[in-house]
Amino acid sequence: MEIQLWREILNPYELAVEELKVKFNHNIKEHRERGLYSPIEQVLGRVKTVTSIIEKATKKNIPLDRIEEEIEDIAGIRLICQFVEDIYAIADMIKERDDMQVKSVKDYIANRKESGYQSYHMIVMYKIQTLNGPKTIPVEIQIRTLAMNFWATIEHSLQYKYRENMPEYIKDSLSGAATAVIVLDKEMSAVRSEIMDAQNSFRIKANVVASILNTMQNLYKVANKRELVKIQDEFYRIYEQDDLEQLTRFEKEIDLIAEGYKVQGIKHALN
Repeated sequence: MEIQLWREILNPYELAVEELKVKFNHNIKEHRERGLYSPIEQVLGRVKTVTSIIEKATKKNIPLDRIEEEIEDIAGIRLICQFVEDIYAIADMIKERDDMQVKSVKDYIANRKESGYQSYHMIVMYKIQTLNGPKTIPVEIQIRTLAMNFWATIEHSLQYKYRENMPEYIKDSLSGAATAVIVLDKEMSAVRSEIMDAQNSFRIKANVVASILNTMQNLYKVANKRELVKIQDEFYRIYEQDDLEQLTRFEKEIDLIAEGYKVQGIKHALN
């Protein structure tokens, strides 16, 4: 197949991956801006290389002129999360979206592979707009925890190196590591609420501090310098106490100060 034809085939898949990465990353952003816990921790995406597509087609006896109809993971999105519970929350969220339709699901967490591989796979049909008009293509979405992803990444590298001839001692090591991943994920789930509370408190504090610093930066342009020094000193004093309630109150106070200067500026402009 000519290189140019491969480009024409893969371009829509690249577009789908880029669009979905933007959408899922925006989902993370919306959660965090609202002070909510985001079940999605990280978004990755890729389009299979021509070499990988040919290898899969050869292995499964798929004619090259049928790859778009018979290979459903040319476009791939990977959603990484912290806890096993998040995996199913993300899957439910995807099922409720109206910009993609779930075609099939494979739960390799409830039914992990013999190798120890764990992940939740979904094939969704996603519509894109091309120069030739709309096109609906399959996209594989893999959902897994950080620990599962670490294991799968190592296993994939070893499979690539050894192909079908991985030494038994390495298989045994991978199997043991897979069991450790299960234990780790269970331990993390046991303290999930405490971890979520700690992370959420950190994010809220970070947002409040960012808001305060932004307001202080704006005040530097209009406020009295002595007043600014007092505001800055008060901010450092409260920040060192690590008291979110006081920080939030201080944020509201300097917002009122900034609003006062804004009103003064409007009156001055009118006069």
